[in-house]
Amino acid sequence: MTMLNLLIAALSQGMLYAPMALGVFVTFRILKTPDLTVDGSFVFGMTVCAAVTIAGYPIAALLCGALADALAGLCTALLQTKARIEPILSGILVSTGLYTVNYAVLGGQSNLYLQREVINAQGAAVNESCPTVYRMFGKLVKPMGGLMKDANLQTLLLTLAIVAVLTALLAVFFFTRPGMAIRATGDNEEMVRSSSINADRMRTCGVMLANALVAFSGALLCHQQRYADMNCGNGMLVMGLASVIIGQVLGGRRGVVAGLLSAVGGSLLYRIVLQLAYRLDMPSYFVKLLSTLIVILALTLPRLRGAIAKRAKKEGARA
Repeated sequence: MTMLNLLIAALSQGMLYAPMALGVFVTFRILKTPDLTVDGSFVFGMTVCAAVTIAGYPIAALLCGALADALAGLCTALLQTKARIEPILSGILVSTGLYTVNYAVLGGQSNLYLQREVINAQGAAVNESCPTVYRMFGKLVKPMGGLMKDANLQTLLLTLAIVAVLTALLAVFFFTRPGMAIRATGDNEEMVRSSSINADRMRTCGVMLANALVAFSGALLCHQQRYADMNCGNGMLVMGLASVIIGQVLGGRRGVVAGLLSAVGGSLLYRIVLQLAYRLDMPSYFVKLLSTLIVILALTLPRLRGAIAKRAKKEGARA
């Protein structure tokens, strides 16, 4: 694999996971609430998307995956706001419950390929691959030839367009009245309550939005790899955190729009790092350890930078 192909593959994967990074950004940076539903939400988006795609509605499948997981986010938010259960425990409970739900959606099996049984001209039952948004886009651009024949480039271009529209819609939403109420709830919930705004409702809307974004990422991945698998959600929370934190380290905290863009950029950079690790023949079971180390480094880097700057300032004052 050439360096260009490696870069395209990394960027295409980073774009697929960008909506998940946006969802984690909403809960951890805007609402400032730890939501551990992510691992279950990601798979829920995949399973619902797979079921609807096999039914013959590939475009609607992406939306159905996101909407279904908005309901899972609603459950998490209700546990937090109505049952007064700790946010961390609420996420764990819903994520655990989604494990059973996902198995049920997949028909009691651990994975489901996007194919359906049809009768051919000879009257025999055969499996036919279901259409996905990436296959439809590939048929549209493949006749152009050149690099457009590359499946990774096709994935990158289509997902880039989707993520760009999604990020723009989120940026606009967070400057509307409901969006600003959600931001205010994360900044100072007591002030929001004193302003006669239903803080519980705003928090619920934020958590539902975040889980819908995570599920949408899972639905996109389902269409890209053409199957849904129960194990695809493992480590998604760490991956999302790594993307958000890396983006924050590089872009700083300069407002919600910059935060959304940095989350997307962090997702891209994270996947590039992983691709480079694979190129160095790193065993696949090292990936989770690498992800953890990236998060730790990204968390500690600002403090180390601040400590070094403070020490340099003191030494300069003494001189």
